[in-house]
Amino acid sequence: MSHPAAATALRDAFGRELRYLRLSVTERCNFRCVYCLPQGCDREQAERPLSLAEIGRLVDALAGLGFTKVRLTGGEPTLRPDLCDLVRRVAATPGIRRVGLTTNGMRLAELAPELRRAGLSSVNVSLDSLDPDRFREITGSSGFERVLSGIEAALAAPIPTVKVNAVLLRDVVDGELERFLAWTRHEPVAVRFIELMETADNRELFRERRLPAAELQARLLRLGWSELPRDPSDGPAATFGHPAHVGRVGLISAYARGFCDSCNRLRVSSAGDLRLCLFGDQTVPLRPLLADDSQREALAERIASAVARKPAAHQLAWGACGSASNLAVTGG
Repeated sequence: MSHPAAATALRDAFGRELRYLRLSVTERCNFRCVYCLPQGCDREQAERPLSLAEIGRLVDALAGLGFTKVRLTGGEPTLRPDLCDLVRRVAATPGIRRVGLTTNGMRLAELAPELRRAGLSSVNVSLDSLDPDRFREITGSSGFERVLSGIEAALAAPIPTVKVNAVLLRDVVDGELERFLAWTRHEPVAVRFIELMETADNRELFRERRLPAAELQARLLRLGWSELPRDPSDGPAATFGHPAHVGRVGLISAYARGFCDSCNRLRVSSAGDLRLCLFGDQTVPLRPLLADDSQREALAERIASAVARKPAAHQLAWGACGSASNLAVTGG
């Protein structure tokens, strides 16, 4: 269901319009990615995740503040048994125009048709290598073929926008860039390379295997790719096209100057804490105001008040960073 946006968007202290919510629906994950959760996370956090009703009230309030896009993330969101109901509830919210999902793809083949019927408009699938052995080394999973099947199912559903997220690791991209690019020649898929971000948990990996996004951008330009104009509703990726390819390539350059200038996002944890920046330590508890519909006005006021404290930019370049919890896979 599509509805007109609110006339007035919520703005932060720097004049940025906020219209995009990234909502974690679980902390659980069935992968053990080397850049994120190498020890894995197969148990829910001590505090239970937001319920379907609580998520509905949260999204209703944000839609009333001008939000038009919601992306469901984790952990691994497909581990929630009520995921399709969540998508259906969010998609039916007046004002919400786009509902997205970020997933590792392991359960996507079985879920894609129902997710599409529920109203899912985009899916981002994490796939860091097209080599099964490298994939296993990076993710700790042998599910390479299942992930490929999930992407194929998403295209067949058809979910309107299908993107593949690959974290930039020097040895992987050096050996596989041509294979990733070849994928976009005939398939309408967007392959997005995400610059590895340093966290307290991945510093050794960061030093040894990081590939600066600028190096990949230079390669793309040499191969005849050109940057495309940005849409105001776009996430942080710069998008590149090629006349001989139906698909596209995206590049998320977290360390680039001005990366945060167009930030249009708020993040809410699976337990209902509002985070003003992915790498910041400021959180605002929203769950106490999600118990019933009568608290909607107070909820909207708390969100608006918190947004005034949203920082101008992350502090990655100065070494301020959080612990790794699905931090590297953040493309919109």
